[in-house]
Amino acid sequence: MATKKLKKFLILLDDESLLYFPGSFLSGKVLLELEEPTPAIGLYFHIIGEGVVNLSDKGRIIQTDKENYIDFRMRLLGDGGTKSDIGSSANGSVAGNRILILSPGVHTFPFKLGLPLGLPSTFLGKHGWVQYYCKAVLKDPQNVLHKNQQVFIVMNPIDLNLEPSLLTQPFHCEVEEKIGINCITRGTVSCRVRLDRGGYVPGESIKIYAHIENNSKVTIKRTKAILTETIQYTVKNKLAHSESRELASLERGKIVPKASDQWRGELLYIPPLPPTNLRGCHLIKIQYDVYFVIDGKGCKPIKLQLPIMLATYPLRNKDGTLPRRKGTHYPSTLPISRPWLDGEKKIKA
Repeated sequence: MATKKLKKFLILLDDESLLYFPGSFLSGKVLLELEEPTPAIGLYFHIIGEGVVNLSDKGRIIQTDKENYIDFRMRLLGDGGTKSDIGSSANGSVAGNRILILSPGVHTFPFKLGLPLGLPSTFLGKHGWVQYYCKAVLKDPQNVLHKNQQVFIVMNPIDLNLEPSLLTQPFHCEVEEKIGINCITRGTVSCRVRLDRGGYVPGESIKIYAHIENNSKVTIKRTKAILTETIQYTVKNKLAHSESRELASLERGKIVPKASDQWRGELLYIPPLPPTNLRGCHLIKIQYDVYFVIDGKGCKPIKLQLPIMLATYPLRNKDGTLPRRKGTHYPSTLPISRPWLDGEKKIKA
């Protein structure tokens, strides 16, 4: 088939936003526009969902792993056959295939597939991704393949109203540690930290309560709360790489020896983040934490880790309305990528 005969070869999804939820239908059509009568053996369609991890060193891939969530094939044009027949035909074997003549003009071939429940959300990371796409292959009698591909986005939302009620309860953490480099300056610092709950959505603010007692002779330079995102990549069931980024922070000033300080519902705003639910993906894990850091002069910082859940849909009142919360500014749209993955803003503190 001369390329000039094939004027258009498109995959058109019915939903122009390209956004789909697990359990919904992926539907659309493959469109061919031909300028003259054209022989063809088959039109093959393939829907793929996969998770991939590729770790590289100086441009050379050193560790890789992959898992499939969708692998569905269908033949939109040509003789029927088993899945293996279709796969081999698309790769070059024409035995037993009948040649069809497609007339000039526009031809459309519809498709419809119910997406499985429990699919992990689309995710694009520095060392791995979860992606969904469909491919169409048109084959002519001379074994020439014409290919096209269309990516679509899957969002598996997390609704805080459907999660365990524990996430709506205050979350506590406390520590008591000795600081100082010798018996002259040595003493204890105690800290109690409380978050107003354990689950949030982007656009809300985390209320932080803390009481810090400095019973040492060391001056505490600052106390700081940091919201972090940690992405873990797994290869062959082993943690291969982990990276953390600071998403937001808040701090208060120094605490002199034998003094105390309190955080009284300080607000740590959660910036707009891509809605990501990687449940069902065994290669990539995303975790969000609030770290409360006590930074003593000349001492190793004391850190308290409070894991939280970041969801898609916020908690609602019993009548279905959203509660009025100070520091809440829900964004009109959420980003689909993480620009900070290519930045240098890693956790310090």
